[in-house]
Amino acid sequence: MINLIESLGSKIEKKNNNYILTTKNILSHEANYNLVRKMRASFLTLGPLLAREGFAKISLPGGCAIGSRPVDLHLYAMKKLGANIDFSDGYVIAKSNGKGLIGNKIDFPKISVGATENAIMAAVLAKGETLINNAALEPEIVDLCNCLTSMGAKIEGAGTSQIRIEGIDVFLDTSHQVITDRIEACTYIIAAAITQSSLFIKRINYDHIAKFLEIMQEMGLEFKLINEAIFIEKSKKLSSISIKTQEYPGFPTDLQAQLMTLACVSNGKSYIEESIFENRFMHVPELNRLGADIQIKGNNAIINGNCSFIGAEVMATDLRASVSLILAALIAKGKTKINRIYHLDRGYENIDYKLSTCGAAIKRGKNGN
Repeated sequence: MINLIESLGSKIEKKNNNYILTTKNILSHEANYNLVRKMRASFLTLGPLLAREGFAKISLPGGCAIGSRPVDLHLYAMKKLGANIDFSDGYVIAKSNGKGLIGNKIDFPKISVGATENAIMAAVLAKGETLINNAALEPEIVDLCNCLTSMGAKIEGAGTSQIRIEGIDVFLDTSHQVITDRIEACTYIIAAAITQSSLFIKRINYDHIAKFLEIMQEMGLEFKLINEAIFIEKSKKLSSISIKTQEYPGFPTDLQAQLMTLACVSNGKSYIEESIFENRFMHVPELNRLGADIQIKGNNAIINGNCSFIGAEVMATDLRASVSLILAALIAKGKTKINRIYHLDRGYENIDYKLSTCGAAIKRGKNGN
């Protein structure tokens, strides 16, 4: 993402864990294929470029192959704000015809986090008022709006299904601390549960992971919430579970693979229904290769628990599948080799280092993949 933003004209300086971005001039209006294909979030440059420059040429996105994730809702929002949309050689070409974007009512037919984010970032510089209905509720939406508000944007309703935006002319300088990654935090909670270990994790927003913690309690995991931190008690084998992935505040699809791995070694039979993406069980054959007993029927997975993982060579197919295989490998008998882990770094910073400091025997291959 940094490479993409810099290619558009931003100057980015890193100081420890802080990034200083300066974008006085846009040098390019094109997010090219070689960068966008690696990360679906790159498509979020559409709204900002279109709002600021009146023109954007964005490659259709790549990212994890977990099912159909069309960009039609993103384009619908841009059209509602007055943009003309064309396609050429795998690129979306968006123009505002020199008039700038105009505020409007955007009624999303279904919830989309990315489309909500693109609509917000375009609407903050559009003329007049924009009303976004059926907006996504995720904490990341609220965090984005908080950042934009600190830059002068006029936004009401962030975190609700209806967001109202009054366009402004220019942004102000700001300093913003992004929220912690709830999916990463929950993944480490599952790591503690699957290894039956105790673990202390700082900077936890309990409200952001309330549904997940409810599921963990139902499975029998014991933990204590202490001053924006969580202490996972050393646990015995957990119980089976039946869940359905849903939009926030429901159980997140981004934790489905990790929870499935935990269910493999829990007592009894578990059931997982994937309601967000139609192709998000690609980790199942690889988990079965390690010794799991999982059956797929449509968008439902039946997990027979009490399995014993045995190390083997497996292949990661997407970001969350990658980490589900790592979780299985932590307790597998023998050595596990996971190929194609380049997906992993998009969602887990220094995961091998973090796990090794907790006692895991984990290391990357020479080429990092």
